[in-house]
This record gives sequence, C-alpha cells and structure tokens, in this order.
Amino acid sequence: MNPEKIAFLVDSCADLLERHRQDKPIYTVPLRISCTDGEFSDGEDISAEEVYRRLEMGQLPRTSLPDMLRVAETLDRIKADGYERVIALPLSSGLSGTYNMVRLQCMARRDLEAVAFDTLSGSLGIGIVVLQLWEDIQAGMGWDALIGRRVPYLLKNTFPYFSVDTLEYLQKGGRIGKVTALAGTLLSIKPLITFASDGQLQSIAKVRGRRQVQGKLIELVKAHLGDHKQFNLAVANGGAAEEMEELKAGLLAALPGCRHIWDSQLDATLSVYIGKGVLGAGIQLLDETV
Repeated sequence: MNPEKIAFLVDSCADLLERHRQDKPIYTVPLRISCTDGEFSDGEDISAEEVYRRLEMGQLPRTSLPDMLRVAETLDRIKADGYERVIALPLSSGLSGTYNMVRLQCMARRDLEAVAFDTLSGSLGIGIVVLQLWEDIQAGMGWDALIGRRVPYLLKNTFPYFSVDTLEYLQKGGRIGKVTALAGTLLSIKPLITFASDGQLQSIAKVRGRRQVQGKLIELVKAHLGDHKQFNLAVANGGAAEEMEELKAGLLAALPGCRHIWDSQLDATLSVYIGKGVLGAGIQLLDETV
C-alpha cells in the first residue's frame, strides 16, 4: 500500500535543517522580526547569526506572527501540489499566537483536511516530531491513526532541554514565563530550561559554568528513558556548533541504541529571546506500549 499524501505545515521555529527537509512535504511560514532598520522574515532574509550581531550591538529586535496572507497562500500551495491533508505543528501557544492563527486558517479550509496541533513546544521539540511522523507515514500509518493517536503521543513524549548563557533577553522580551531569574548569574550560573505543561518556558536545573552544561543535559535526557527500547535523540545549538558535536558524542555514549540522532540550529526568532551560546538536547520515546 502506498503511503498517504500528507503534508506538514510548520513555522520557522521548527528548526529543521535543509538536509532534513529534503524530499519531504514540509511547508514553512516565517515569523517576522522587527529591527531598527525594518521588518524581516525569519530564515529568509534574517538569520540567527544576524540576530546575535544585533543583540551584541545593543539592539533588541521584536518578533511577531507570520503574515496571515502568507499562511493562506502556503495552504493554497499545498493544495496545488496535490495534497488533500495537512498536519500543522506551529510554535507553542505559550510563546506565540501563531498556533491560534494557523488553527483558524485550517478550520476555514473546505478544500483541505487540515488539523493544527498546539505543540506546547518549539525548536527541536517540534522538528523531530515532524521527522518521526514522516517516517510513520512512509511505514503506512494512516490519517486517522496519525491524528487520533500518534501526533498527540509524540508531542507528549518528546522532551527538549536548552541551556542559556543569560536570561537578559528573555526578561527584556517579556518571554521569561516560568523561568526563575537566578541571583547567581554573575557567578557563572547557567540555567537549563524546558517547556512547561502550558507551553511556557520553565527552569528545570542550573549548573555552574559552561563545562557542566553538557553533563546536565545528558542527565536530564537520560532520566526519561526508563524501560523504553525505541527512541530518537536530538541536539541543537545557537552559535555553539563545536560544543553541540561534543554533546552529540556524549549522548550517543550515554544512551546507545537510538533510532536517530537529529541535529538542528536555532532559528532567528527564538534567538531574539535566548541569545548566543545555546545548547539543546532532547529525547523522543517511540514505543507506546511501555
């Protein structure tokens, strides 16, 4: 039986590298970033590196939702490309209004069966869900099973963690959420954050100094494994590519037997709030019966 023709709609915060997108029906709408010299589209005419440069110059860019017309046009393109069904996985509603806008646009379509999910996540937490769903579709999983069971399961059982060098930009940008401001920042305390059940960011741990970050990320990820035998791993970075490769090797040594280890680079939108020097790691549990 041939796999069903199902497309994915994500925003630029899914952090899917081009080589991971290749030959897959993944359609992206960019969030918008306003700077002192104009408005830009995340991943199209502004990059994370450009955001880091602006932050270092003292600028504080602002972010906004994808253009509503752009979302509609992307759904039009999905239909024109021959797809009848769409799974939409935008940035967490706890951080952005993108989910609600995409949900309403999907509901309004009469020519597509389009379902939007509140991921309550971001970055590699979304990207690796898309990649695993694509594999499930290729293995023959049908629409009803995907929508009714698999997507909710993967969203609930994908656990991303990130280190940040500073909480300055989260505070200034109003996205501090449940992240505790740490009095010890000057003592090189590095907070580790994840997504709370409501999709806001929350503190999960703290370490002293960057060298401790990788070990703590591995410890947090490993705590989810339990009796699970089938799992994917993921790593991400924002301006810390070499450290990400070290983290990748450490994860593979600590948790052998993963089906995939996917990597990603943080987008420009999230970089506005967390700055440079970010490391991320995550685990995705696959065996639903454990």
